[in-house]
Amino acid sequence: MMLKEILKSMNIEWIQGKNVEVENIVIDSRKVQYGSLFICLKGLRADGHKFIKAAASAGASAIVISDPQAKYPENVTVVKAEDTRKALAITAANFYNHPSEEFNLIGVTGTKGKTTTTYMMDTVLQQFKHKTGVIGTLGAKIGGQKLDIHYDTSTTPDPVELQQIFSEMKDSKVNDVIMEASSHALALDKLEGVQFNIGIFTNLSQDHLDFHKTMDNYIKAKAKLFRQCRYGVVNKDSEAGRFILDYGTCEFFTFSIDSESDLKAEDIKYLENGVEFRVNIENEPVDFFVPIKGRFTVYNVLGVIGAALMMKIPVKSIQKALSAIRGVPGRIQDVPNDKGVHVIVDYAHSPDSIVNIINAVREFTKGRLIILFGCGGDRDVGKRPIMGKIAGELADYCIITSDNPRSEAPMEIINAVVSGVKETSCEYEVYEDRRVAIFNGVRMLQPDDALIIAGKGHEDYQIIGENKIHFDDVEVAEEALEALDEHNNR
Repeated sequence: MMLKEILKSMNIEWIQGKNVEVENIVIDSRKVQYGSLFICLKGLRADGHKFIKAAASAGASAIVISDPQAKYPENVTVVKAEDTRKALAITAANFYNHPSEEFNLIGVTGTKGKTTTTYMMDTVLQQFKHKTGVIGTLGAKIGGQKLDIHYDTSTTPDPVELQQIFSEMKDSKVNDVIMEASSHALALDKLEGVQFNIGIFTNLSQDHLDFHKTMDNYIKAKAKLFRQCRYGVVNKDSEAGRFILDYGTCEFFTFSIDSESDLKAEDIKYLENGVEFRVNIENEPVDFFVPIKGRFTVYNVLGVIGAALMMKIPVKSIQKALSAIRGVPGRIQDVPNDKGVHVIVDYAHSPDSIVNIINAVREFTKGRLIILFGCGGDRDVGKRPIMGKIAGELADYCIITSDNPRSEAPMEIINAVVSGVKETSCEYEVYEDRRVAIFNGVRMLQPDDALIIAGKGHEDYQIIGENKIHFDDVEVAEEALEALDEHNNR
């Protein structure tokens, strides 16, 4: 594609050079090939402008810059943009001919519930015989089949990868695509120029302040989605949801448990095998059953029902799909056993999600509730003692261990969490080794007890220093339960 076509709708200050052919778009100079368009991003750790010479030497046909002081060779076409992050998103969409315009695009944002909501929405739409695509924390899928596209970011791909995925989905003739829209992606303009039909807001609680710095910035990042969609489905019980209703420019549909809204859950029953509740739809009471436990499940389901109703999906079809839904990997996931105990693996890694998972498991636990968790390194340090205090106040026993310590010393992270637990009267123990922690947690269980293994959920790795090693909480919990059998049979 010619550069002129790729630059359409971009805020350009000036261009030096010819209208050249572009073979691909890259932001990493090490991936530049002959004919690449190299876009210089000022990242959190590196500035792409420092690699202009390397990109040109590798064969880049054009370079997009934002730094007016940048130095560049005279034999390469240079484009001066006001903002190269926005430029990246716009050029990527142009390069792939805006594939997302060919299907119904649904974006889901919120601190928690994004993955579960996309999973439920996908199930409802497939029940209605729609061909679907899903993009998010668990990867990219078409019709339930995972795509062989691996993106670096955990939730929302970078613009070029995203448009590549959109293009595959367009070629596969999907009807609908449901994607997680992370606050990072929104704040960094990765979704610039992408028009959503429906946006869903689940909730907001403290998280990612290592990046956003303040809750105000965090809320505003989430709210950006609702200036890029035609319809917004918003949790009205959330203070951030009420901010979105004022900030957004789309047509809104609200849901709630406590507030008055368009879709309010009533007569809620928290069961051992799921939740039941009733909502009024077009002045008719409609009952729903979903075989996933917890109050947060009700909120996630309400968002899905709201979006499905906007798409004119029949109520009976929504009911049928939700009643048969299976749990999402790493989200209040039971580890089966015959010991009469509950072992639950969950992705909870923020203060509010710790509250929710403990409360959800408490609803069906007759014995003690033990929670095992840690906090990730190189992430929001302020939430560590907060999470420790919350766990100490709500659980019967705490086991503090490593999550993904990354470049930080594991015990420093653990000690920050422990400082919060110490503000409560809850007993606790510490294991730096997460495997040892899980084995000891399982060993502690008596009939009717519950062990929550929180923080990693679906992740099958642990990052320690610069090493990424295989580690799956479900696998380790299963091994610990098997070891318990071997110990008892001796």
